Amino acid sequence: MKRFLVVVLLLAAAAGAGYYYYAHMRTPQQAAQKQPPPPPEVGVVTLKRTDVPLPLVYAGRVAGFRNVEVRAQVSGTILKREFIEGARVKQGDVLFRIDPRTYQAALDRAEAQAQQARATVVQAEENFGRIEQLSQRQVATAKQLEDARAARDLARAAVQGAQADIQTAKLNIEFTTIKAPVSGPTSLTSPPEGSLAQAQQTVLTTITQLDPAYVNFSLSEAEFVALRGINRARDNPLKREDIRVTLELGGGARFPVAGQLNVSSSTVDARTGTLQVRSIFPNPDGVLLPNQFVRVRLEGIVQQGAFVIPQQAVSQGPQGAFVYVVNGSNDGVAIRPVILDRAIGTGWLVKEGLKDGETIVVDGLQRVRPNAPIRPVPFKVDGPPAADARAEAAKPAAAASGQAN
Repeated sequence: MKRFLVVVLLLAAAAGAGYYYYAHMRTPQQAAQKQPPPPPEVGVVTLKRTDVPLPLVYAGRVAGFRNVEVRAQVSGTILKREFIEGARVKQGDVLFRIDPRTYQAALDRAEAQAQQARATVVQAEENFGRIEQLSQRQVATAKQLEDARAARDLARAAVQGAQADIQTAKLNIEFTTIKAPVSGPTSLTSPPEGSLAQAQQTVLTTITQLDPAYVNFSLSEAEFVALRGINRARDNPLKREDIRVTLELGGGARFPVAGQLNVSSSTVDARTGTLQVRSIFPNPDGVLLPNQFVRVRLEGIVQQGAFVIPQQAVSQGPQGAFVYVVNGSNDGVAIRPVILDRAIGTGWLVKEGLKDGETIVVDGLQRVRPNAPIRPVPFKVDGPPAADARAEAAKPAAAASGQAN
């Protein structure tokens, strides 16, 4: 019995010593393990509305200002071609010469007929003068006077007709020398010398006028409606001449001259759901060629009062994109669905879902839980997304200016 009591007392003493050790003799590190962890530190950004330039880039294709078919205005044999096929010609340059001998003969005949008509006029005038004097002395009858007057008028009209025939003959001779109506490159094929050119039918060559040049591009119906809404919401809606258009050629080269919007289609293409837009560019050196592919940039369109948030602040869930918004007491976050518009520099342009002055989490999203405490610290952005957008929009203009200089 005594041994049993001794064992019980020893066990009780050991338990008391263990309890005292764990209660009073633990290290600070062991004690800290039992305390709840501190709130995670996250980087946050406070939202502020700003005006954001929209970087609008489209695929475009160059079109000639106009294609002019050069046709013969008179029939005849082609004596000579005065240009090299495919070469550039200037307005007024001689292209072809047609045999003029037939038309020279017609001119000589018209001039002879004109001389005959003038002689007839002289005779008719003298005869009318005599009949008029006789009529005043009541020697000639009224009918004789009327016949003389009619003969005189017919002779005068014959002179005018002869002069018109002379003018027509001169024009036909002039048309035997065919000149370029516009400046530009010619087509690669044309009738050979010695061929018969039929008036108004034979196409001798085609000249493509390259200065100025059209650049056509398309935008979707939805984007057209969105841009129109943005413009109407502006304090001072933009006009066509307020929008600057720049081009990027193959290999990334910039076209040195800026253009302007010219006109847009009034209908939507039923097959593609797009609208055709045409811009116009000065092209004195012929750098832009028909059917050439280019990248078209529109500058000057600004989204007023918009939010641009860093891309890393956006997460994707089953319901779409969302961000973490810090509550008013800065001790927790809530999930906020957002509707994104487009990428702007290093950020996203937010269409709906956020308010001015709210704070969102940008860094440390993996440590955030809804309604869990956090320790927000300002997140240092390496350049505001809006500023990146402005810099991105300014690059084409700067490059174009540098090349122009």
